[in-house]
Amino acid sequence: MLKLSIEEIIRKIQNEEIFEAVADDYSFTIKIDAYVPYACGAVHDGHQFRKELWDNCLHSEYDRWFEEDPATKEMVQTHPIVIAGMDSRFEYDLNRAPETAIYEDAWGKQLWKNPLPIEMKERSLEKHHNFYKVVNALISKLEEKFGVCIVYDMHSYNWKRWTREVTTWNLGTAIVDNNRFGKEIESWRACLEKMPLPNEIKSTSKINDTFQGNGYFLKYITQNFENTLVLATEIAKVYCDELQQIMYPEVVRAVESYLKVELKNHAKAFYNAHKM
Repeated sequence: MLKLSIEEIIRKIQNEEIFEAVADDYSFTIKIDAYVPYACGAVHDGHQFRKELWDNCLHSEYDRWFEEDPATKEMVQTHPIVIAGMDSRFEYDLNRAPETAIYEDAWGKQLWKNPLPIEMKERSLEKHHNFYKVVNALISKLEEKFGVCIVYDMHSYNWKRWTREVTTWNLGTAIVDNNRFGKEIESWRACLEKMPLPNEIKSTSKINDTFQGNGYFLKYITQNFENTLVLATEIAKVYCDELQQIMYPEVVRAVESYLKVELKNHAKAFYNAHKM
């Protein structure tokens, strides 16, 4: 893995180079093993929280972990193109627009003891801005090369905070083109529903049951690239004990193993159906 500036990463993408890199400010990673018409994203995988923020933060390390999406990068790490955040969403949220990316409060609890200085906010928003410069370069290259593209936008959610039965997998499709891509949306839902999971975990799958897919990562790509479908794909945190902060590696591995084959097959079918 290389440590590269944003300009170097973009240049490598434009030149269609194969590489794996961490941004030189350690805010995100990107891997391109081959240029294919699909990519995977895990914008909430990160847990880093820079030290100058610690004393001013009212949320504990566990509070932050609880709302992040641990292991979502690991679930798709075998695929050729993966981009993932390294910083906690509590510093800046890559799945929110820049103007709301820095929280004042989080899930009903004030986040900061004292308002953040402007220079601290600017430091975080620069990382947010740089991430989307790379996203723009990546999707531009894939659309240029293949005409169409599909992005698997991986997330997780805390199912135990719900007071009703919720689905293992949720697809958020409220703002994507359901008329154009409805067949692929349904086939992805059906694919996830067939996933075998250990420990007698059911793999149910629904569309817009718990979340509707209104995140900024999906919105940014959808609004800027007319031939790219983003599938906001959320797994309930059945792969960990979200209340005790214990990971279940056997469940994570089961998800990874299934997606290694079936996600690739789904992406291939999408491209064959929509290639220009």
